[in-house]
Amino acid sequence: MATAERLFYEEGVRAVGVERILREAGVGRASLYRHFPGKDDLLVAVLTERDRNWRAWLAARVGASDLEPAELPLALFDGLHERFAAMGFRGCAFINTMVEEADPDSPAHGVAADHKERVITYLDGLLRDCGYRSHEVLSRQLALLADGAIVTALREGTPDAALRARGIAAALLGAADREETRQEREEDAPARM
Repeated sequence: MATAERLFYEEGVRAVGVERILREAGVGRASLYRHFPGKDDLLVAVLTERDRNWRAWLAARVGASDLEPAELPLALFDGLHERFAAMGFRGCAFINTMVEEADPDSPAHGVAADHKERVITYLDGLLRDCGYRSHEVLSRQLALLADGAIVTALREGTPDAALRARGIAAALLGAADREETRQEREEDAPARM
């Protein structure tokens, strides 16, 4: 799976055949087909695992952030900036898959689209927990900014798109209606006494 993930990401799903995966992974055809009936099944498994890892990375990135609660959703863009600057950045594996597997009924397209919805769901929960009243709308706006930043970073070959998207996201959050979180109320309580 690791070899398939690397090759699919570096070269594209359609450009990489089963023979190439077998050769580079050093496994036999029977071994591959014992676990995956075909290339499409391998791709779905790769994307499913990548989705799990990507969302765990995002949650860890947000959890490790020292941003104030109102700014915590901006950790997404800080993390994207780091990813865009990494060697070998080739865009979003899920966007790339949806482009190559354009049929929405394709299992791989479905896994990629589900990933995007899971990210939106995560952002929605984060925004809700941060006290944003319009969290449903904001989560989709931030996801749109993130996807746009990914494509722009790939096109421009620079991580700066994440910073520009972060600025727009900060403006959206700054204009949004928000209530104080319990943590903020507890932190402010001694100052009120």
